[in-house]
Amino acid sequence: MRSVPLVIALMVAAGVAVSTQQAREGGPAGRAGGPAGRAGGPAPIGVPVAPLGDGPWIIDTAEQHKVKLSVVTKGLANPWSMTWLPDGNILVTERPGRLRIIRNGVLDPTPISGVPMVKAQRLSGLMDVVLHPKYAENHLVYLTYNKGREDGMMATVLARGTFDGKALSDVKDLYVATPWWDGAGGSASRLAFGRDGKLYMTTGSGGGANAGHGQMTEITKGKILRLNEDGTVPKDNPFIGKPGFAPEIFSYGHRNSLGLIVHPVTGDLWNSENGPQGGDEINIVKAGRNYGWPTVSMGRDYPGPWQGRFEKEGMEGPIVYWEPAIAVANLMIYTGDKFPAWKNNAFVGAMRMGEIPGTGHLERIVFNDKYEDIRREIMLWDLHQRIRDVRQGADGFIYLLTDEAQGALLKMEPAQ
Repeated sequence: MRSVPLVIALMVAAGVAVSTQQAREGGPAGRAGGPAGRAGGPAPIGVPVAPLGDGPWIIDTAEQHKVKLSVVTKGLANPWSMTWLPDGNILVTERPGRLRIIRNGVLDPTPISGVPMVKAQRLSGLMDVVLHPKYAENHLVYLTYNKGREDGMMATVLARGTFDGKALSDVKDLYVATPWWDGAGGSASRLAFGRDGKLYMTTGSGGGANAGHGQMTEITKGKILRLNEDGTVPKDNPFIGKPGFAPEIFSYGHRNSLGLIVHPVTGDLWNSENGPQGGDEINIVKAGRNYGWPTVSMGRDYPGPWQGRFEKEGMEGPIVYWEPAIAVANLMIYTGDKFPAWKNNAFVGAMRMGEIPGTGHLERIVFNDKYEDIRREIMLWDLHQRIRDVRQGADGFIYLLTDEAQGALLKMEPAQ
């Protein structure tokens, strides 16, 4: 495997702009960067990460040229997901179990009440937040989170409540993924409402002892699920009535899906998914398909050997993959008019590269008309921030959440 400096040197030589961390998703915890170890001992693994500055930063990028990155707000603790309310305010989840609101660019110091009790362990906790498609009428908010049990086991849960602008009420668990587990594997969960009105939900399987969950079709971890808005199972799901398959399953063979979107142009369901140390990927997700994990992977397992085989008949391959891995986070397709050179490009958050803590960044991917990736750009490398979420705002600018203990909401706009 090439070293990170050589990979970056090759990217620069190829015309890719490289400009201005903790544990990898589903992987072993890494040590934070710092000074070299004592004589005779191993040096810590990782790049030293200084606190995020106040900005703004002017950044050179490919094709779009200069952009400005600014801090909307700090004061967030490991933020995970965000969504815009109709009034322009922003809801943000924090992995430790808090739901926050940013009003007119100012973070309310008081968390929103009514959030379920969250089991925050390693990379588990409070995850996604989405609004019902008819939120303006019903004020329904959906959350995914990890729920604990008295025996120490935990589960990935879908919950729903009503938001009045200050608090959640009538909060209920709508769906609990199976099986309950010990928290040592993957737990990531994203949500997306499809154009069919159904709610799609990802459930992680991770590696190690839990790696096989992706291929176990009688359970619902390591899957993308298709649910009605109340958490029940639609009657037209692909595995309804098929022996050995949980009826909630839409697709299977997934590891940890950190991103899930409905493509704004094609309407297809796309996910971004962590491999082990290599094999992070983007998939176009189709009903009833098997995406291979852990039998098929484009990456290596943590000790070094290849994880499974590269391909197998009957298992779907990705449209984009990374080797080495970047700990790929959420996914966005840009459709606004503020960055015309980036129209229909994909953006993904990256939380570390090549198993080196402190190497989080943002990546941009250019596709041809067959959705084959033809160009990639690394951005925000110099900030050394884990980028957990990336979204296009209603104003056409790009917004990012940094998954750090002292996390922030950032805004990217054209430089004047």
